[in-house]
Amino acid sequence: MPESRKHPRKEVHPPVSFKVDEASPRLDAVCHDISLGGMFIETPHPAKFGSKVTVYLQLPGLPETAIQATVRWTKPTGMGVQFGMMGARETHAMMKLLG
Repeated sequence: MPESRKHPRKEVHPPVSFKVDEASPRLDAVCHDISLGGMFIETPHPAKFGSKVTVYLQLPGLPETAIQATVRWTKPTGMGVQFGMMGARETHAMMKLLG
């Protein structure tokens, strides 16, 4: 089956965390793979499909970065999220991580 992703993924496993909304607790998780478009987050507590989440991760050369994302699919071991708009610094740092 041909790959249908817009952005190539890189398998990396840095710690990340996420919040579903301001009232919810920040949950620790692990990144499984990442691209400019999104990531798979390994967590026993995936958010519901369509949820807006804030993903916190460390990108090269930046302090901890918060990226807005939307949950595009879930399974019992995690969720796939699509990143929202990122600034130039975040995009550049993401390219360094993926390089």
